[in-house]
Amino acid sequence: MSKLAMEWANFRESLQMALSSVKTSKLRSLLTLLGIAVGVFSIISVMTAVGVLKNSIEEGMMQLGANTFQIQKFPAFQTGPHDHRMFRNRKDITYEQALQVREKATLASAVGLEMWRFGLVFVWNGQKTNPNISIGGENLDGLITNDWTVEIGRSFSQQDLDEGRKVMILGKALAEKLFPPSINPIGESIRADGSVYQVIGVFESKGGALGGNQDNFGAIPITTYMQKYGKATRSVNIMVKAINRESMDDAIEQARLILRTARKVPPGAEDDFAWFSNDSLIKQFDEFTLYLRLGVMLISFIALLAAGVGIMNIMLVSVTERTREIGIRKAIGAQRRDILTQFMIEAILLCEIGGVLGVVLGIITGNVVGLLLEVPAVIPWDWAAIGIIVCSIVGLVFGVYPAWKAANLDPIEALRYE
Repeated sequence: MSKLAMEWANFRESLQMALSSVKTSKLRSLLTLLGIAVGVFSIISVMTAVGVLKNSIEEGMMQLGANTFQIQKFPAFQTGPHDHRMFRNRKDITYEQALQVREKATLASAVGLEMWRFGLVFVWNGQKTNPNISIGGENLDGLITNDWTVEIGRSFSQQDLDEGRKVMILGKALAEKLFPPSINPIGESIRADGSVYQVIGVFESKGGALGGNQDNFGAIPITTYMQKYGKATRSVNIMVKAINRESMDDAIEQARLILRTARKVPPGAEDDFAWFSNDSLIKQFDEFTLYLRLGVMLISFIALLAAGVGIMNIMLVSVTERTREIGIRKAIGAQRRDILTQFMIEAILLCEIGGVLGVVLGIITGNVVGLLLEVPAVIPWDWAAIGIIVCSIVGLVFGVYPAWKAANLDPIEALRYE
């Protein structure tokens, strides 16, 4: 028999003995792998939940069209009430200021202007919605920069804006709430916030994020909106679609300078408005969750360290209890490395079983968040692989001393042990 074949045979024997030991001492094995499972479970469950939230939020953040950024009064992310109070004191972006950006932004292919009203009830033929519907006043380019596509009916015309017509395009979810499948909503009249609008179209669905719905709204011409609510009741959001991807940064800088001039911001002073794009929102979210991920990694490391110490203690007890068995193995020809290999494999095996259990339970628990938010499940393959590798390292590191102690037992003394 070749040396390689003998090595393989010895390894298989050590593996079988390790498996036999794990099966024999079920309670001890369960307690040992439980600590590992908890450590791995904590990090996998949180990382899975973060992945679910990230996918959902990123989907919701992709509300703007390609190569598009938005300028508004408030930042997209606010860290607390202090920030809200500070930004609330900013002056609103007026319609006239927004028009200057629209007229002077030469690097833009479209400039959408919009104003919003939230928490409204829509009524059709006695059918009412919950008070959670929004109305958005839009110019023609607003549909382009919001990446809205009319599925049935028509879009706004320039005449609709010029005359301030009371026409509305419904989000898909709103249309489904108000109208049964047998009714074509085009041409129907609906009431919202005391005014009656004629439905001229329905947008394609854009889905939702974090359990919300981006289709719970109705869009009306921005001139109609200002007739209803006035020009000064809301700050105007400006959405700029750059000519191409390469000119995006220049288009942002140009729009900023135009608006700073229109708002008479002194040279050297900070902008009194905020801007964001799909990419910048996703980057901010990644930066925000970075600290959460680092914190979870630290806590999980401590849990795995404690579990590793527990494994070492239990393996030492196992070595003491199996002293006579080790002596018999040595007496019939087992080498030190055979004993060492057996106990190392046993420690790693316990860690791997605990790691796999922790990964499975962590993925299931993390995706419960996805089920609650009605978003697709996520399997963090990278973190699952890291978890299994870390378990192997824990088993290797904390199994060395007990295995070394077992391998160095004197066979004569071991045989005398009772």
